[in-house]
Amino acid sequence: FKLINKGKKTNIIDSMLRMLEQYSSNLEDLIRERTEELEVEKQRTEKLLAEMLPPSVAEALKTGVSVEPEYFDQVTIYFSDIVGFTTISSLSDPIEVVDLLNDLYTLFDAVLGNHDVYKVETIGDAYMVASGLPKRNGNKHAAEIANICVICQKFRSGYGSAYTQ
Repeated sequence: FKLINKGKKTNIIDSMLRMLEQYSSNLEDLIRERTEELEVEKQRTEKLLAEMLPPSVAEALKTGVSVEPEYFDQVTIYFSDIVGFTTISSLSDPIEVVDLLNDLYTLFDAVLGNHDVYKVETIGDAYMVASGLPKRNGNKHAAEIANICVICQKFRSGYGSAYTQ
């Protein structure tokens, strides 16, 4: 008992109160730490959800609202694939392949920001974009996709020659 009180003489009630205060303080610190960890995980989950789903669907799911399937009758979808990617990959170091994809898709993503399109998916060298969903845009969907195709085509030749030499 003297060890707990650092050799000082105190009564048992004071010691117990001191121990309870310390326990309470430690518990508050632990709760604060766990709350911060939970907030970080929540942000990571929300970011992942936003990357996987259209914003309207992600928001509905976060609030617990049921998401009903919709029919879109005016949509254009763009699929992109790097011709010769397997050959380029086999002749390149892994970091060169990562740099190629990162550079190319960073450029594509920047182009998309100026158009009424939605990036559906990027897997490896495949890139998929849609216009007319999840936000309907009337008859503009085909023109929006055509515009991004023209812009991306202008950059294609520069990337092809830079990474295949």
